[in-house]
Amino acid sequence: MLCSEIQIRDPYVVLLDGKYYLYGTTGNNCWGKGYGFDAYTSDDLTHFDGPFPIFRARPGFWADKNFWAPEMHFYRGGYYLFASFKADGVCRGTQILRADHPLGPFEEWSDGPVTPRDWECLDGTLYVDGDGKPYMVFCHEWVQIKDGTIAYLPLTDDLRAAAGPAVELFAASSAPWNNHDDPDGTHVADGPFLYRTSGGKLLMLWSTFGKHGYAIGYYVSQSGGIEGPWVPAEQPLFDRDGGHGMLFTDKSGQLMLTIHSPNDTPNERAVFLPVIDTGDGLTPRA
Repeated sequence: MLCSEIQIRDPYVVLLDGKYYLYGTTGNNCWGKGYGFDAYTSDDLTHFDGPFPIFRARPGFWADKNFWAPEMHFYRGGYYLFASFKADGVCRGTQILRADHPLGPFEEWSDGPVTPRDWECLDGTLYVDGDGKPYMVFCHEWVQIKDGTIAYLPLTDDLRAAAGPAVELFAASSAPWNNHDDPDGTHVADGPFLYRTSGGKLLMLWSTFGKHGYAIGYYVSQSGGIEGPWVPAEQPLFDRDGGHGMLFTDKSGQLMLTIHSPNDTPNERAVFLPVIDTGDGLTPRA
Protein backbone atom coordinates (compact mmCIF):
# COMPACT_ATOMS: atom_id res chain seq x y z
CA MET A 1 0.00 0.00 0.00
CA LEU A 2 0.98 3.63 -0.37
CA CYS A 3 2.06 5.72 2.61
CA SER A 4 -0.80 8.09 1.79
CA GLU A 5 -3.23 5.24 2.52
CA ILE A 6 -2.01 4.58 6.07
CA GLN A 7 -3.85 6.44 8.82
CA ILE A 8 -1.22 7.03 11.49
CA ARG A 9 -0.38 9.46 14.26
CA ASP A 10 2.94 9.90 16.04
CA PRO A 11 5.03 8.21 13.30
CA TYR A 12 8.35 6.70 14.30
CA VAL A 13 10.79 5.36 11.68
CA VAL A 14 13.76 3.05 12.16
CA LEU A 15 16.12 2.02 9.32
CA LEU A 16 17.52 -1.47 9.91
CA ASP A 17 19.49 -3.57 7.42
CA GLY A 18 18.24 -1.53 4.47
CA LYS A 19 14.56 -1.63 5.45
CA TYR A 20 12.40 1.07 6.98
CA TYR A 21 10.16 0.14 9.91
CA LEU A 22 7.22 2.47 10.58
CA TYR A 23 5.55 2.52 14.00
CA GLY A 24 2.83 4.79 15.32
CA THR A 25 -0.67 5.23 16.66
CA THR A 26 -2.84 3.42 14.13
CA GLY A 27 -6.49 2.53 13.73
CA ASN A 28 -9.64 4.56 13.31
CA ASN A 29 -10.47 4.49 17.02
CA CYS A 30 -7.21 5.62 18.60
CA TRP A 31 -9.12 7.90 20.97
CA GLY A 32 -11.16 5.01 22.37
CA LYS A 33 -10.75 1.31 23.11
CA GLY A 34 -7.27 -0.04 22.44
CA TYR A 35 -6.23 -3.48 21.27
CA GLY A 36 -2.54 -3.30 20.41
CA PHE A 37 -0.06 -1.95 17.88
CA ASP A 38 0.80 -2.64 14.25
CA ALA A 39 3.87 -1.76 12.20
CA TYR A 40 4.74 -1.40 8.51
CA THR A 41 7.88 -1.96 6.45
CA SER A 42 9.14 -0.22 3.33
CA ASP A 43 12.06 -0.04 0.95
CA ASP A 44 11.39 3.51 -0.24
CA LEU A 45 9.10 5.35 2.25
CA THR A 46 6.39 5.42 -0.41
CA HIS A 47 5.27 1.79 -0.74
CA PHE A 48 4.66 -0.13 2.48
CA ASP A 49 3.95 -3.71 3.47
CA GLY A 50 1.70 -4.52 6.42
CA PRO A 51 0.12 -3.96 8.78
CA PHE A 52 2.05 -6.45 10.92
CA PRO A 53 0.67 -7.04 14.43
CA ILE A 54 3.54 -6.38 16.87
CA PHE A 55 1.65 -6.22 20.19
CA ARG A 56 -1.75 -7.40 21.36
CA ALA A 57 -2.92 -6.73 24.91
CA ARG A 58 -3.35 -9.93 26.92
CA PRO A 59 -6.55 -10.58 28.88
CA GLY A 60 -6.31 -8.63 32.11
CA PHE A 61 -3.86 -6.06 30.73
CA TRP A 62 -3.98 -2.98 32.97
CA ALA A 63 -5.11 -0.56 30.24
CA ASP A 64 -7.99 -0.73 27.79
CA LYS A 65 -7.91 2.53 25.83
CA ASN A 66 -5.72 5.22 24.26
CA PHE A 67 -2.93 2.93 23.03
CA TRP A 68 -0.65 5.70 21.79
CA ALA A 69 2.73 6.61 20.32
CA PRO A 70 4.77 3.38 20.22
CA GLU A 71 8.48 4.03 19.66
CA MET A 72 10.88 1.18 18.86
CA HIS A 73 14.41 1.45 20.25
CA PHE A 74 17.30 -1.00 19.84
CA TYR A 75 19.19 -1.23 23.12
CA ARG A 76 21.81 -3.73 24.29
CA GLY A 77 20.77 -6.47 21.88
CA GLY A 78 17.01 -6.16 22.33
CA TYR A 79 14.14 -4.27 20.73
CA TYR A 80 12.12 -2.12 23.13
CA LEU A 81 8.77 -0.48 22.56
CA PHE A 82 7.96 2.62 24.61
CA ALA A 83 4.18 3.14 24.45
CA SER A 84 1.45 4.99 26.34
CA PHE A 85 -1.76 3.48 27.72
CA LYS A 86 -4.81 4.54 29.74
CA ALA A 87 -7.68 3.07 31.77
CA ASP A 88 -10.59 4.64 33.63
CA GLY A 89 -9.48 5.65 37.11
CA VAL A 90 -5.81 4.99 36.29
CA CYS A 91 -3.36 7.66 35.19
CA ARG A 92 -2.10 7.43 31.64
CA GLY A 93 1.50 6.26 31.54
CA THR A 94 4.30 4.93 29.36
CA GLN A 95 5.16 1.24 29.70
CA ILE A 96 8.17 -0.54 28.18
CA LEU A 97 7.73 -3.69 26.08
CA ARG A 98 10.44 -5.97 24.69
CA ALA A 99 10.97 -8.30 21.71
CA ASP A 100 13.76 -10.14 19.92
CA HIS A 101 12.73 -8.77 16.51
CA PRO A 102 11.66 -5.30 15.33
CA LEU A 103 8.27 -6.74 14.31
CA GLY A 104 7.77 -8.39 17.69
CA PRO A 105 5.87 -9.93 19.19
CA PHE A 106 6.47 -7.40 21.96
CA GLU A 107 5.73 -8.46 25.51
CA GLU A 108 5.44 -6.53 28.75
CA TRP A 109 8.87 -5.74 30.17
CA SER A 110 8.32 -3.10 32.84
CA ASP A 111 5.75 -3.76 35.55
CA GLY A 112 3.09 -1.42 34.21
CA PRO A 113 3.92 2.24 33.55
CA VAL A 114 7.42 3.50 34.31
CA THR A 115 6.18 7.09 34.53
CA PRO A 116 4.95 8.32 37.96
CA ARG A 117 1.73 6.48 38.85
CA ASP A 118 0.03 9.63 40.16
CA TRP A 119 0.89 11.73 37.09
CA GLU A 120 -1.03 11.76 33.82
CA CYS A 121 1.85 11.10 31.39
CA LEU A 122 2.42 10.18 27.77
CA ASP A 123 4.91 9.94 24.93
CA GLY A 124 7.88 8.43 26.73
CA THR A 125 11.07 8.18 24.65
CA LEU A 126 14.49 6.65 25.32
CA TYR A 127 17.63 8.77 25.74
CA VAL A 128 21.02 7.20 26.45
CA ASP A 129 23.75 9.60 27.53
CA GLY A 130 27.45 9.49 26.67
CA ASP A 131 28.17 7.20 29.60
CA GLY A 132 25.53 4.69 28.47
CA LYS A 133 23.04 5.64 31.18
CA PRO A 134 19.40 5.30 30.01
CA TYR A 135 16.63 7.80 30.69
CA MET A 136 12.98 8.13 29.79
CA VAL A 137 11.92 11.59 28.62
CA PHE A 138 8.15 12.13 28.64
CA CYS A 139 5.32 14.64 29.00
CA HIS A 140 3.41 15.47 32.18
CA GLU A 141 0.01 16.12 30.65
CA TRP A 142 -1.92 19.34 30.47
CA VAL A 143 -5.09 17.41 31.35
CA GLN A 144 -3.76 17.22 34.91
CA ILE A 145 -1.59 20.33 35.30
CA LYS A 146 -2.96 22.65 32.57
CA ASP A 147 0.48 23.86 31.42
CA GLY A 148 2.04 20.61 30.20
CA THR A 149 5.71 19.94 30.90
CA ILE A 150 8.59 17.91 29.54
CA ALA A 151 10.17 15.71 32.21
CA TYR A 152 12.70 12.92 32.55
CA LEU A 153 13.58 10.10 34.91
CA PRO A 154 16.56 7.73 35.05
CA LEU A 155 15.98 4.08 34.13
CA THR A 156 17.58 0.92 35.42
CA ASP A 157 20.17 -0.48 33.00
CA ASP A 158 17.77 -3.28 31.98
CA LEU A 159 14.96 -0.75 31.25
CA ARG A 160 12.59 -2.55 33.62
CA ALA A 161 11.91 0.33 36.02
CA ALA A 162 12.61 3.89 37.05
CA ALA A 163 15.92 4.34 38.89
CA GLY A 164 15.05 7.67 40.47
CA PRO A 165 12.40 10.39 40.71
CA ALA A 166 11.02 12.35 37.79
CA VAL A 167 12.40 15.84 37.11
CA GLU A 168 10.38 18.44 35.20
CA LEU A 169 12.47 20.46 32.74
CA PHE A 170 10.26 23.16 31.20
CA ALA A 171 6.64 24.03 30.52
CA ALA A 172 4.89 24.16 27.17
CA SER A 173 4.04 27.83 27.65
CA SER A 174 7.75 28.70 27.50
CA ALA A 175 7.96 28.00 23.75
CA PRO A 176 8.05 31.13 21.56
CA TRP A 177 5.89 29.34 19.00
CA ASN A 178 3.25 28.31 21.57
CA ASN A 179 -0.23 29.77 21.13
CA HIS A 180 -0.29 31.97 24.21
CA ASP A 181 -3.77 33.25 23.33
CA ASP A 182 -5.53 30.05 24.42
CA PRO A 183 -8.55 31.36 26.40
CA ASP A 184 -8.46 28.34 28.73
CA GLY A 185 -4.80 28.88 29.61
CA THR A 186 -3.98 25.31 28.63
CA HIS A 187 -0.73 24.40 26.90
CA VAL A 188 -0.09 20.98 25.37
CA ALA A 189 3.32 19.29 25.42
CA ASP A 190 3.64 16.24 23.18
CA GLY A 191 6.17 13.89 21.64
CA PRO A 192 9.69 14.64 22.94
CA PHE A 193 12.62 13.27 20.91
CA LEU A 194 16.34 13.73 21.63
CA TYR A 195 18.97 14.34 18.95
CA ARG A 196 22.71 15.09 19.10
CA THR A 197 23.85 17.40 16.28
CA SER A 198 27.03 17.05 14.25
CA GLY A 199 28.42 19.88 16.40
CA GLY A 200 27.68 18.05 19.65
CA LYS A 201 24.60 20.04 20.67
CA LEU A 202 21.83 18.08 22.42
CA LEU A 203 18.41 19.01 21.01
CA MET A 204 14.94 18.07 22.14
CA LEU A 205 12.16 18.11 19.58
CA TRP A 206 8.60 18.35 20.92
CA SER A 207 5.18 19.58 19.87
CA THR A 208 2.54 22.03 21.05
CA PHE A 209 -0.16 24.18 19.49
CA GLY A 210 0.92 27.38 17.74
CA LYS A 211 -0.80 30.21 15.91
CA HIS A 212 -1.48 28.00 12.90
CA GLY A 213 -2.33 24.72 14.62
CA TYR A 214 -0.22 21.80 15.75
CA ALA A 215 3.50 22.65 15.56
CA ILE A 216 6.92 21.16 16.25
CA GLY A 217 10.13 22.88 17.33
CA TYR A 218 13.15 22.19 19.49
CA TYR A 219 15.07 23.28 22.57
CA VAL A 220 18.86 23.17 23.07
CA SER A 221 20.53 21.92 26.25
CA GLN A 222 23.02 24.54 27.44
CA SER A 223 24.95 21.93 29.44
CA GLY A 224 24.91 19.35 26.68
CA GLY A 225 23.15 16.94 29.05
CA ILE A 226 19.61 15.88 29.86
CA GLU A 227 19.47 18.17 32.90
CA GLY A 228 19.67 21.30 30.73
CA PRO A 229 18.98 24.14 31.19
CA TRP A 230 16.95 24.03 27.97
CA VAL A 231 16.66 27.09 25.75
CA PRO A 232 14.18 27.28 22.85
CA ALA A 233 14.99 27.93 19.24
CA GLU A 234 13.04 31.02 18.23
CA GLN A 235 11.32 29.49 15.21
CA PRO A 236 9.46 26.16 14.91
CA LEU A 237 10.49 23.56 12.35
CA PHE A 238 6.89 23.09 11.20
CA ASP A 239 3.83 25.06 12.32
CA ARG A 240 1.07 24.31 9.83
CA ASP A 241 -1.04 21.61 11.50
CA GLY A 242 1.50 18.84 11.96
CA GLY A 243 3.71 17.51 14.71
CA HIS A 244 4.75 14.74 17.12
CA GLY A 245 7.95 14.15 15.18
CA MET A 246 11.28 12.38 15.24
CA LEU A 247 14.46 12.33 13.17
CA PHE A 248 16.07 9.54 11.18
CA THR A 249 18.63 9.29 8.39
CA ASP A 250 17.39 7.79 5.13
CA LYS A 251 19.28 5.43 2.81
CA SER A 252 20.87 8.32 0.94
CA GLY A 253 22.22 9.87 4.14
CA GLN A 254 19.63 12.65 4.24
CA LEU A 255 18.39 13.65 7.71
CA MET A 256 14.60 13.40 7.74
CA LEU A 257 11.93 14.74 10.07
CA THR A 258 8.75 12.67 10.17
CA ILE A 259 5.53 14.08 11.62
CA HIS A 260 1.83 13.39 11.24
CA SER A 261 -0.20 15.94 9.34
CA PRO A 262 -2.90 17.11 9.37
CA ASN A 263 -3.65 16.75 13.07
CA ASP A 264 -7.18 15.64 12.20
CA THR A 265 -8.64 12.16 12.65
CA PRO A 266 -9.08 10.18 10.38
CA ASN A 267 -6.98 12.19 7.91
CA GLU A 268 -3.59 12.12 9.66
CA ARG A 269 -0.73 10.65 7.63
CA ALA A 270 3.04 10.25 8.01
CA VAL A 271 4.94 13.08 6.31
CA PHE A 272 8.70 12.98 5.63
CA LEU A 273 10.53 16.32 5.51
CA PRO A 274 14.26 16.78 4.77
CA VAL A 275 16.07 18.93 7.33
CA ILE A 276 19.62 20.23 7.68
CA ASP A 277 21.82 19.67 10.73
CA THR A 278 23.74 22.97 11.02
CA GLY A 279 25.84 21.75 13.95
CA ASP A 280 24.15 24.21 16.28
CA GLY A 281 20.57 23.29 15.40
CA LEU A 282 18.16 22.26 12.66
CA THR A 283 16.65 24.06 9.72
CA PRO A 284 14.18 22.88 7.04
CA ARG A 285 15.78 22.00 3.73
CA ALA A 286 14.45 24.17 0.90
